Amino acid sequence: MKHILLGKSVEEIQELLLESSAIAKLPSYLAKQITEWIYKKNAISFDEMTNISAANRLLLNEYFSVGITAPSITHVSKDGTQKFLFGDVETVLIPDGDRLTLCVSSQAGCKMNCAFCATGKMGFRRNLSAAEILNQYAFLANEGRKRISEHTITNIVFMGMGEPLDNTYEVIATLHALTSDWGFALSPRRITVSTIGIIPALQQLIEQTECHIAVSLHNPYHEQRLMLMPSEKVYTLENILTLLARYDWAHQRKLSFEYVMLGGLNDSPLHAKILARLIRNLPCHVNLIPYHPHETATFIPSSRKATEAFQNILTEKGINCTIRSSRGQDINAACGLLAVGVS
Repeated sequence: MKHILLGKSVEEIQELLLESSAIAKLPSYLAKQITEWIYKKNAISFDEMTNISAANRLLLNEYFSVGITAPSITHVSKDGTQKFLFGDVETVLIPDGDRLTLCVSSQAGCKMNCAFCATGKMGFRRNLSAAEILNQYAFLANEGRKRISEHTITNIVFMGMGEPLDNTYEVIATLHALTSDWGFALSPRRITVSTIGIIPALQQLIEQTECHIAVSLHNPYHEQRLMLMPSEKVYTLENILTLLARYDWAHQRKLSFEYVMLGGLNDSPLHAKILARLIRNLPCHVNLIPYHPHETATFIPSSRKATEAFQNILTEKGINCTIRSSRGQDINAACGLLAVGVS
């Protein structure tokens, strides 16, 4: 089986080259050239690496793979949103003026089983490797951009399929490859990781990366949140907020809360007031997300009137709040709709 090099640092590739040197006779100094070609020059094959000898390129092809592959299926929404199928996971590209946001998946399926989310109905299938997560960016930012969009990807959100912090090691390895000088060298301020709040992993993410954090909140009451999000039984909102309060969110790094608006369940003025009280001491932003109905859940969306009233209460309490627009709903690419093999 070939080693995939996408996501590997110079040192990690050097180690792989040394391990194979007894057979392949590949010098370790190739590692720097390979990383430059993958991350800086957008190479998707060894054949493109023209400053490496033809003989060494043949050996690289025999023992290694760059790891950048094309999606098998593409869907395009009437609003310009595009959804791609990479193996058994979906990835979404969302244009919005000068912004082009890539929504990546970190797992196939999800264990969290949030009541309003179609992905959870898939069940959990597997964790993605760092290379598989990075491939969603690497293909669409480079080879795919030639025919998919005239714009460069400006933002990456880990809000696709899966719970990123249920796959902590691979997600953090992905973030390092995206932001390190040896990697794609993106600003961490262009990357947001969304999580239901797996506390030990959340602490690790905060301390080992500089990306923005978005916490799925959805209800300020323990019992009601538990009905929507089984994770509340172990990782309570109270404990999540206690952890977040230990860190500085007042500068460039941003903290946000995601709140799906469910008609009659979490959208009352009292919910808004309690939410404002819980987060009043945290510099943060709240995103109110329209609920997108699907066949595996029976909730109804909040009305526009209820959503705007909710926003007004938070704003009056000094909480920055945005009503997120719905994108890609007609191709099941909107928030909570990503699912492969679920009818």
